[in-house]
Formats: sequence, structure tokens, C-alpha cells
Amino acid sequence: MKHIARLITLVLLASVPATAHTPQQPPHQLFAEGDLKLENGEVIKDFSISYVTHGKLNESKSNAILMVTAISGNHHRLDFMIGPGKALDPEKYFIICTDAIGNGLSSSPSNSKVQPRMLFPKFAIRDMVESQRRLLQEKLGLDHVVAVIGPSMGGMQTLQWGVSHPGFMDALIAIVPLAKTPAWTVAVLEASRKAIMNDPAWKDGNYDVPPEKGVRLWRDILNLLSTRTPDMYQAQFTNGMDVLPWMQQQETAVMKAFDANDWIYQTWAYERHDVGATAGFGGDTAKALASIKAKTLILTGTKDLLNPEFEPTEMGKSIPGVKMMTISPGTVTGHASAGGLNASDVDFLNREVGAFLDIVSSGKLK
Repeated sequence: MKHIARLITLVLLASVPATAHTPQQPPHQLFAEGDLKLENGEVIKDFSISYVTHGKLNESKSNAILMVTAISGNHHRLDFMIGPGKALDPEKYFIICTDAIGNGLSSSPSNSKVQPRMLFPKFAIRDMVESQRRLLQEKLGLDHVVAVIGPSMGGMQTLQWGVSHPGFMDALIAIVPLAKTPAWTVAVLEASRKAIMNDPAWKDGNYDVPPEKGVRLWRDILNLLSTRTPDMYQAQFTNGMDVLPWMQQQETAVMKAFDANDWIYQTWAYERHDVGATAGFGGDTAKALASIKAKTLILTGTKDLLNPEFEPTEMGKSIPGVKMMTISPGTVTGHASAGGLNASDVDFLNREVGAFLDIVSSGKLK
């Protein structure tokens, strides 16, 4: 509980608004892939993927790590794990931090000129993976990486990478992931969508100003309830009524950094995800996971109310040689355990992921 009390008040996990670049950070880059054909047969026209890189690619191209982000998150999502002496050390690795389809930086309903707003085609987690594969191979000339790593929806992409391209990486690091989205998570996402879509100001996606009432309710459902735990509130507020002005502050903070349509589209991808739906597995999730060849680390959060820990814990048993760990045992930070805001969780992730990568990459970085 003492560790939880150290959490700063702006607790965001599943949907972290885009963080502005500073001059000291690596430059933001875009790779124009042309038309991106989706697995449903539709096409995202003039698709561009957004990314940044940390460190340098070595001569043998053997030190690359791909980072994939959470729902509404961006390439800053794991910044707390990137830096000298941290798990993702740019002095050792070339880290490629990507933006997922629909996050407002890569092609999205909010920024597409030819398929704006609700004209944007629906996409899947596997389409995100395909866009990243094209970046790695077509732009960066990479056919193999040390690891793929991601939190939340990024963890879902990570496991999908292992199923879709089993020989492409040495390791998978999936943080608070899902292999197949369970009913509970679908219900949470549906409630968050309804909060927005039932606001008259949404105007069927053609809003002139953000649908404020809907976004405020979305914020409550998603960030303030499902990505936190009752234990966190107990530690933060001795007087229960003090939570109400805090909630209003949290709602207001997100208004200028959130696009409703982008969120809706990413939730459609999130809730329909199942690695078993990958071509060749006939809907058999366990069989798909059993095909993974990479060394796999799955990290779960205690009392995760968005991606319930029972799902990856049970599904992960199908992955050969999988290593499964609870983030910072003894803390009860749920989905927020991967948020980078709790010191003990940050220390745990950097220590355990760093050690795992050291074992995986031992003797391979030349």
C-alpha cells in the first residue's frame, strides 16, 4: 500500500495521450507504405506508419528491438524502460518504437485525408503487425530482431508477432497482454464506446468539437475504473469524497489530447482479437500459441480489471518454454502496473526485462 500511495495523480495506462516531442528526444519519423491491404479485404489508402528510434543499428543488424504500443498510446509508451542502464538500453540495442494504426500519429480516422473519420476502414491487431513488418523490412532492411515488446494492446501485438512471424525474433515480451479478448474486456470497451457514441455531440463521428460529456464518461470508465484498482483508491484517498474533484481534474486533463473516433476504431480491433484467428489455425488459440518459437516472457498485473490476469496466465501455458511473472508481487496496481508511474513496478520491469534480454541476447550482439 505504501508503494501505491506514491503514485502521481495523473494515472493513465490504457490510453495515454500523445506526448509532445522535445528537442532532446530522437526525431519523429514517418514511413509512407502506400496502400495497406487489411485482412478483411479493405485498404487503408496512402498509409503511413509513425515511429522513433533510439540507439544505433550495429553492422550485423543484430541488435534491433521492436516496441509496439498500447491502445491510444504512442511511441513514448515505454520511455520509462528506455535509457542507459535500463532494460531497453540504447547503448546496447537499436530500439524502434512504433505507433499503432489509429493512434493519431500513424494513419488514423483523425488524420486521413482520403478516408476521414468514420470512412476509415476497420482494421485488426494483425493489420498493425503487418504495418510494422513492412516498416522493418522495407524501410529499415531488417529480417530479424532481438525482441518484440509491448504493454496492453502492445502485448497483444507482441504475441501476434510470435504467431504470424515465428522466426522473426529471438524473444517476445508481452506486458499485461491478451491472447484472446475475453467477454469482460469486450464489455468494458463497449461501455467506453457507448459513453462517446451516445453523446449527441458525437454526431455519428462528424463532430466539430470533442463530444465532451461522452469523453468525460469514457475517461471515468476506462482510465479511472478499469485500469486502476480499489486498493489504489484506498491508498490515495482517506476521505472517499475527495475522489470526486480529482476525477473531474482527470477528465479535463484529457480533453485536448484525445480523439473519439481514433479510440472507437482501436477498440474494435482490440475486442475482436484472437491469435487463433490467424490463417492456418482455424480459430484454435492454444494451437496458435503453441506455434511460437521465440523465448517468451509474459508479465501480468495483480487485479487487472482491463486485461484480466487469468487470460494470459491460462493461455500462456500453451507457449513452449514460456516464463510468466507477476509484476512487482505485493503491489496491487492492476493494469496500471505497466504504466510507468509506480516506482516499484518500474524497478521490477526494468530489472526483470533487462535480465531476460541479457540471457536472450548473450553472445548475439556483434
